[in-house]
Amino acid sequence: MDTCRVPEVIETGAPAIGEERRTSPVELLWDLVYVFAITQVTTLLSRHPTWTRFGEAMLVLALIWWAWSAFVWVANAQRAAGTALRGSLLLATMFIFVTGLAIPGAFGAESTLFAVTYAVVRLIHLGLYIDAARQGNAARSAIAGFSLTSVIGMALLIGGSFTTGSARAVLWTVAVLIDYSGPLLTRDRLRSLQRVAIAHFAERYSLFVIICLGESIVAIGVGASPHRLDAALIAAVSLGLLITVGLWWMYFDRFAASAEAALREHHDPVLAASDAFSYLHLVLVAGIIVFAVGARLAVRAADHPLHDAARLALCGGVAMYLAGQLAFRARLLGAIQYWLLPLLGAFLLLYAVGASFPAWAMAGAIAALLAVLCAGEAVTRPRHSAVVTR
Repeated sequence: MDTCRVPEVIETGAPAIGEERRTSPVELLWDLVYVFAITQVTTLLSRHPTWTRFGEAMLVLALIWWAWSAFVWVANAQRAAGTALRGSLLLATMFIFVTGLAIPGAFGAESTLFAVTYAVVRLIHLGLYIDAARQGNAARSAIAGFSLTSVIGMALLIGGSFTTGSARAVLWTVAVLIDYSGPLLTRDRLRSLQRVAIAHFAERYSLFVIICLGESIVAIGVGASPHRLDAALIAAVSLGLLITVGLWWMYFDRFAASAEAALREHHDPVLAASDAFSYLHLVLVAGIIVFAVGARLAVRAADHPLHDAARLALCGGVAMYLAGQLAFRARLLGAIQYWLLPLLGAFLLLYAVGASFPAWAMAGAIAALLAVLCAGEAVTRPRHSAVVTR
């Protein structure tokens, strides 16, 4: 088997887009709006960290993530300097910004504004994919497969915005599940969707991880800003930043390059990219966002024990991030790193036993566990290595 085989587009011949390229300036502008949207999600959760609010924040994050990821794929099938891509991204940027403005009221008075502007962004994405198919850069059958579930999902999202309470939450959850199911239900056709410009694709998802890590730094700063800089606060801030560095190290020191190399050599790149990046990266992103909320609350309480919700966000966010890393590596590199599982359990154990720890000490314990993890990574995995499932 040729491990570098690229799937063909069945109706229109081999697509023209597939050459190596990097993120375009208009995509970077598009990303800036998501910096704001991610901040809004963090704020939504940190104001009232209850289980209900956690569910709402994760639902909004799932929607925001899916819109961003969808445009990564369609931009990958368009020419970076093309008028269609530039015009569509600029138009979508305006609508997704309004969506971000509506996030704090998404489950209240701004629900319809949130749903309608978000749906417009998704429809712009589908229109851009139709244009890519017209140019011969994407398969019409694959687009038709996920377009149906996308339209149904958006109809439920808008319809749910006119309801209230649990009815809205249920309809929006169903909308997300249907929208996310599209590529899974049409995997055979998805395999022939397009050629994947590997460098561009891997770089785009790495940039979103950076956006979320940046949000954790902002959250730490926002948490510290109203307080006097005493020893406990400086310790909490410094240790929170060390945790952020640890999360960055796990992804970027060696793994990002290994993931790109593995995708480049994979025998089924479209499905591997869909699973590892579009789906499993959401767990990574959610982990960072939840940690950012925990870090913000920990800095506020620097010298005092954290309440259960803040402690769970701090420990559980890092644990969620690590679980996403494990799943991502298993899918893309074809290897399960069992030695990381005890560390995953250690973060959850720390939540259970840390009720009396001051916030700075809790952050210190998490930073120490991440230091052990990063040191183990340096010992067990050679730089830029990749194990690819054939």
